[in-house]
Amino acid sequence: MSILATNKVRLLVQGITGNEGLFHTQQMMAYNTNVVAGVSPGKGGDWVLDGKVPVFDTVKNAVEVTGANASVIFVPARYTADAIFEAVDGGMELVVCITEGVPVLDMMRVKEYLKGKTTRLIGPNCPGILTPGEVKIGIIPGNISLPGNIGVISRSGTLTYEVLYSLYKEKRGVSTCVGIGGDPVKGMNFVDVLELFEADAKTDAVVMIGEIGGNDEEMAAEFISRQMTKPVAAFIAGISAPPGKRMGHAGAIVEGRSGSAESKIEKLKSNGVKLADYPEQIATLI
Repeated sequence: MSILATNKVRLLVQGITGNEGLFHTQQMMAYNTNVVAGVSPGKGGDWVLDGKVPVFDTVKNAVEVTGANASVIFVPARYTADAIFEAVDGGMELVVCITEGVPVLDMMRVKEYLKGKTTRLIGPNCPGILTPGEVKIGIIPGNISLPGNIGVISRSGTLTYEVLYSLYKEKRGVSTCVGIGGDPVKGMNFVDVLELFEADAKTDAVVMIGEIGGNDEEMAAEFISRQMTKPVAAFIAGISAPPGKRMGHAGAIVEGRSGSAESKIEKLKSNGVKLADYPEQIATLI
Protein backbone atom coordinates (compact mmCIF):
# COMPACT_ATOMS: atom_id res chain seq x y z
CA MET A 1 0.00 0.00 0.00
CA SER A 2 1.19 3.50 -0.75
CA ILE A 3 1.78 6.17 1.87
CA LEU A 4 1.70 9.87 0.94
CA ALA A 5 0.57 9.33 -2.67
CA THR A 6 -1.41 6.79 -4.68
CA ASN A 7 -2.24 6.32 -8.35
CA LYS A 8 -5.19 8.68 -7.73
CA VAL A 9 -2.82 11.63 -7.36
CA ARG A 10 -3.26 14.61 -9.67
CA LEU A 11 0.29 15.88 -10.05
CA LEU A 12 1.57 19.21 -11.31
CA VAL A 13 5.21 19.87 -12.15
CA GLN A 14 6.67 23.24 -11.18
CA GLY A 15 9.48 24.04 -13.59
CA ILE A 16 8.17 21.66 -16.24
CA THR A 17 9.69 23.52 -19.20
CA GLY A 18 13.27 23.22 -17.92
CA ASN A 19 15.47 20.35 -19.08
CA GLU A 20 15.24 18.43 -15.78
CA GLY A 21 11.54 19.07 -15.33
CA LEU A 22 10.67 17.97 -18.84
CA PHE A 23 12.84 14.84 -18.77
CA HIS A 24 11.56 13.60 -15.43
CA THR A 25 7.95 14.43 -16.30
CA GLN A 26 8.34 12.02 -19.21
CA GLN A 27 9.72 9.39 -16.85
CA MET A 28 6.91 9.86 -14.34
CA MET A 29 4.26 9.65 -17.05
CA ALA A 30 5.90 6.51 -18.45
CA TYR A 31 5.36 5.03 -14.97
CA ASN A 32 1.65 5.92 -15.32
CA THR A 33 1.78 8.76 -12.79
CA ASN A 34 -1.16 11.07 -13.44
CA VAL A 35 0.56 14.34 -14.41
CA VAL A 36 -2.23 16.84 -15.06
CA ALA A 37 -0.36 20.14 -15.40
CA GLY A 38 2.89 22.04 -15.42
CA VAL A 39 3.72 25.49 -14.07
CA SER A 40 6.25 27.81 -15.67
CA PRO A 41 5.75 31.59 -15.33
CA GLY A 42 5.49 33.27 -18.71
CA LYS A 43 4.78 29.97 -20.50
CA GLY A 44 1.09 29.77 -19.64
CA GLY A 45 -1.02 28.52 -22.55
CA ASP A 46 1.71 26.25 -23.92
CA TRP A 47 1.50 22.46 -24.05
CA VAL A 48 4.41 20.07 -23.64
CA LEU A 49 5.15 16.43 -24.40
CA ASP A 50 3.25 16.31 -27.69
CA GLY A 51 0.30 18.24 -26.31
CA LYS A 52 -0.27 15.90 -23.37
CA VAL A 53 0.38 18.35 -20.51
CA PRO A 54 -0.91 21.96 -20.31
CA VAL A 55 1.37 24.65 -18.89
CA PHE A 56 0.11 27.42 -16.59
CA ASP A 57 1.67 30.61 -15.26
CA THR A 58 0.70 29.93 -11.64
CA VAL A 59 -0.14 27.04 -9.35
CA LYS A 60 -3.48 28.68 -8.56
CA ASN A 61 -4.51 28.67 -12.22
CA ALA A 62 -3.36 25.09 -12.66
CA VAL A 63 -5.38 23.93 -9.67
CA GLU A 64 -8.50 25.78 -10.78
CA VAL A 65 -8.42 24.11 -14.21
CA THR A 66 -7.06 20.63 -13.46
CA GLY A 67 -7.78 19.92 -9.79
CA ALA A 68 -4.12 19.14 -9.08
CA ASN A 69 -3.50 18.11 -5.46
CA ALA A 70 0.25 17.42 -5.39
CA SER A 71 3.33 19.14 -6.76
CA VAL A 72 6.89 18.20 -7.66
CA ILE A 73 9.42 21.03 -7.91
CA PHE A 74 12.30 21.27 -10.39
CA VAL A 75 12.91 25.04 -10.28
CA PRO A 76 16.39 26.59 -9.71
CA ALA A 77 17.53 26.86 -6.08
CA ARG A 78 17.11 30.64 -5.81
CA TYR A 79 13.40 30.35 -6.71
CA THR A 80 12.63 27.21 -4.73
CA ALA A 81 11.31 28.80 -1.53
CA ASP A 82 8.85 30.91 -3.53
CA ALA A 83 7.77 27.82 -5.47
CA ILE A 84 7.07 25.97 -2.21
CA PHE A 85 5.13 28.96 -0.83
CA GLU A 86 3.06 29.04 -4.02
CA ALA A 87 2.36 25.30 -3.83
CA VAL A 88 1.26 25.57 -0.19
CA ASP A 89 -0.96 28.57 -0.95
CA GLY A 90 -2.40 26.62 -3.88
CA GLY A 91 -3.67 23.95 -1.52
CA MET A 92 -1.26 21.16 -2.41
CA GLU A 93 -1.61 18.19 -0.06
CA LEU A 94 1.90 17.02 -0.92
CA VAL A 95 4.95 18.89 -2.23
CA VAL A 96 8.07 17.01 -3.34
CA CYS A 97 11.08 19.29 -3.87
CA ILE A 98 13.89 17.75 -5.95
CA THR A 99 16.04 20.91 -6.21
CA GLU A 100 19.43 20.85 -4.51
CA GLY A 101 21.45 23.80 -3.23
CA VAL A 102 18.50 25.59 -1.63
CA PRO A 103 19.85 28.15 0.90
CA VAL A 104 19.37 27.09 4.52
CA LEU A 105 17.87 30.47 5.43
CA ASP A 106 15.27 30.03 2.70
CA MET A 107 14.33 26.63 4.11
CA MET A 108 14.06 28.09 7.61
CA ARG A 109 11.46 30.50 6.23
CA VAL A 110 9.67 27.61 4.55
CA LYS A 111 9.61 25.53 7.76
CA GLU A 112 8.13 28.45 9.67
CA TYR A 113 5.52 28.97 6.95
CA LEU A 114 4.47 25.32 7.03
CA LYS A 115 3.55 25.48 10.72
CA GLY A 116 -0.20 25.03 11.05
CA LYS A 117 -0.56 24.08 7.37
CA THR A 118 -1.78 20.69 6.16
CA THR A 119 0.73 20.45 3.29
CA ARG A 120 3.37 17.73 3.62
CA LEU A 121 6.79 18.64 2.22
CA ILE A 122 9.39 16.10 1.08
CA GLY A 123 12.85 17.54 0.45
CA PRO A 124 14.50 19.64 -0.84
CA ASN A 125 17.50 17.86 -2.36
CA CYS A 126 15.66 14.54 -2.43
CA PRO A 127 14.85 11.83 -5.02
CA GLY A 128 11.14 11.83 -4.19
CA ILE A 129 8.62 9.04 -3.70
CA LEU A 130 8.10 5.69 -5.41
CA THR A 131 5.34 3.18 -4.82
CA PRO A 132 6.35 0.30 -7.10
CA GLY A 133 3.79 -0.48 -9.76
CA GLU A 134 1.60 2.44 -8.75
CA VAL A 135 3.07 5.94 -8.66
CA LYS A 136 6.39 7.77 -9.00
CA ILE A 137 6.88 11.39 -7.96
CA GLY A 138 10.46 12.52 -8.50
CA ILE A 139 13.54 10.85 -9.94
CA ILE A 140 13.75 7.38 -8.36
CA PRO A 141 14.17 4.82 -11.18
CA GLY A 142 11.01 2.78 -11.51
CA ASN A 143 12.63 -0.39 -12.83
CA ILE A 144 14.69 -1.35 -9.75
CA SER A 145 11.94 -2.33 -7.33
CA LEU A 146 8.95 -4.65 -6.97
CA PRO A 147 5.63 -4.10 -5.18
CA GLY A 148 5.70 -5.56 -1.68
CA ASN A 149 5.58 -4.96 2.06
CA ILE A 150 8.89 -3.25 2.97
CA GLY A 151 8.92 0.49 3.59
CA VAL A 152 12.10 2.40 2.70
CA ILE A 153 13.17 5.83 4.05
CA SER A 154 16.43 7.43 2.99
CA ARG A 155 18.49 10.61 3.30
CA SER A 156 20.68 9.62 0.32
CA GLY A 157 19.51 9.39 -3.28
CA THR A 158 22.16 7.06 -4.67
CA LEU A 159 22.07 4.78 -1.63
CA THR A 160 18.30 4.62 -2.04
CA TYR A 161 18.78 3.16 -5.50
CA GLU A 162 21.42 0.74 -4.27
CA VAL A 163 19.22 -0.62 -1.49
CA LEU A 164 16.14 -0.82 -3.73
CA TYR A 165 18.13 -2.81 -6.26
CA SER A 166 19.50 -5.16 -3.61
CA LEU A 167 15.93 -5.86 -2.45
CA TYR A 168 14.87 -6.30 -6.08
CA LYS A 169 17.58 -8.90 -6.71
CA GLU A 170 16.34 -10.86 -3.67
CA LYS A 171 12.75 -10.53 -4.94
CA ARG A 172 11.80 -8.49 -1.86
CA GLY A 173 9.07 -5.99 -2.63
CA VAL A 174 8.60 -2.40 -1.42
CA SER A 175 5.38 -0.75 -0.22
CA THR A 176 6.65 2.83 -0.60
CA CYS A 177 10.11 4.37 -0.85
CA VAL A 178 10.49 7.93 0.48
CA GLY A 179 13.68 9.91 -0.11
CA ILE A 180 13.58 12.65 2.52
CA GLY A 181 16.78 14.40 1.38
CA GLY A 182 20.07 15.21 3.04
CA ASP A 183 19.79 18.93 3.75
CA PRO A 184 20.02 20.18 7.36
CA VAL A 185 16.62 21.92 7.12
CA LYS A 186 13.95 19.99 5.23
CA GLY A 187 10.33 18.90 5.29
CA MET A 188 9.41 15.45 6.61
CA ASN A 189 12.03 13.60 8.65
CA PHE A 190 12.59 9.96 9.60
CA VAL A 191 10.10 10.04 12.47
CA ASP A 192 7.37 11.60 10.32
CA VAL A 193 7.66 8.81 7.76
CA LEU A 194 8.11 6.04 10.34
CA GLU A 195 4.76 7.08 11.84
CA LEU A 196 3.09 6.59 8.46
CA PHE A 197 4.69 3.19 7.91
CA GLU A 198 3.72 2.07 11.42
CA ALA A 199 0.10 2.93 10.63
CA ASP A 200 0.16 1.32 7.17
CA ALA A 201 -1.40 -2.17 7.25
CA LYS A 202 0.44 -3.22 4.11
CA THR A 203 3.94 -2.37 5.41
CA ASP A 204 5.41 -5.16 7.55
CA ALA A 205 9.02 -3.97 7.95
CA VAL A 206 11.02 -0.79 7.39
CA VAL A 207 14.48 0.04 6.04
CA MET A 208 16.23 3.27 7.07
CA ILE A 209 19.19 4.68 5.15
CA GLY A 210 20.97 7.37 7.12
CA GLU A 211 24.24 9.25 7.05
CA ILE A 212 26.44 11.48 9.17
CA GLY A 213 25.29 14.88 10.39
CA GLY A 214 22.34 16.06 12.45
CA ASN A 215 20.34 13.96 14.88
CA ASP A 216 17.48 12.61 12.73
CA GLU A 217 18.66 9.03 13.13
CA GLU A 218 18.96 9.34 16.92
CA MET A 219 15.44 10.75 17.13
CA ALA A 220 14.23 7.90 14.91
CA ALA A 221 15.91 5.37 17.21
CA GLU A 222 13.98 6.72 20.20
CA PHE A 223 10.71 6.65 18.25
CA ILE A 224 11.36 3.06 17.14
CA SER A 225 11.99 2.02 20.74
CA ARG A 226 8.83 3.69 22.05
CA GLN A 227 6.26 3.23 19.29
CA MET A 228 7.32 0.97 16.39
CA THR A 229 5.91 -2.56 16.42
CA LYS A 230 7.43 -3.43 13.05
CA PRO A 231 11.05 -4.55 12.57
CA VAL A 232 13.50 -1.94 11.32
CA ALA A 233 16.87 -2.43 9.63
CA ALA A 234 19.26 0.39 8.82
CA PHE A 235 22.45 1.38 7.06
CA ILE A 236 24.41 4.47 8.13
CA ALA A 237 26.88 5.91 5.62
CA GLY A 238 30.01 7.87 6.55
CA ILE A 239 31.82 5.66 9.03
CA SER A 240 35.19 7.02 7.84
CA ALA A 241 34.19 10.68 7.39
CA PRO A 242 36.64 13.14 9.05
CA PRO A 243 35.20 15.56 11.66
CA GLY A 244 34.49 19.12 10.52
CA LYS A 245 34.39 18.34 6.80
CA ARG A 246 31.14 18.27 4.87
CA MET A 247 30.69 15.06 2.92
CA GLY A 248 28.25 15.23 0.01
CA HIS A 249 24.98 16.58 1.37
CA ALA A 250 24.82 19.94 3.11
CA GLY A 251 23.68 18.22 6.29
CA ALA A 252 26.39 15.55 6.24
CA ILE A 253 28.97 17.01 8.58
CA VAL A 254 30.38 15.68 11.85
CA GLU A 255 31.11 18.23 14.57
CA GLY A 256 33.01 16.53 17.39
CA ARG A 257 31.06 13.50 18.56
CA SER A 258 27.74 14.93 17.38
CA GLY A 259 26.37 13.50 14.16
CA SER A 260 28.99 10.80 13.69
CA ALA A 261 28.16 7.47 12.09
CA GLU A 262 29.37 5.68 15.22
CA SER A 263 26.99 7.57 17.52
CA LYS A 264 24.05 6.92 15.19
CA ILE A 265 24.86 3.22 14.86
CA GLU A 266 25.24 2.88 18.62
CA LYS A 267 21.91 4.60 19.27
CA LEU A 268 20.02 2.56 16.68
CA LYS A 269 21.47 -0.76 17.88
CA SER A 270 20.64 0.02 21.49
CA ASN A 271 17.02 0.57 20.44
CA GLY A 272 16.59 -2.73 18.64
CA VAL A 273 17.45 -1.77 15.05
CA LYS A 274 19.46 -4.22 12.94
CA LEU A 275 22.46 -2.47 11.33
CA ALA A 276 23.95 -3.42 7.99
CA ASP A 277 27.69 -3.10 7.37
CA TYR A 278 27.08 -2.33 3.70
CA PRO A 279 23.91 -1.51 1.67
CA GLU A 280 23.54 -4.91 -0.01
CA GLN A 281 23.27 -6.57 3.39
CA ILE A 282 19.94 -4.88 4.05
CA ALA A 283 18.03 -7.46 2.00
CA THR A 284 19.17 -10.29 4.26
CA LEU A 285 18.72 -8.37 7.54
CA ILE A 286 15.11 -7.40 6.86
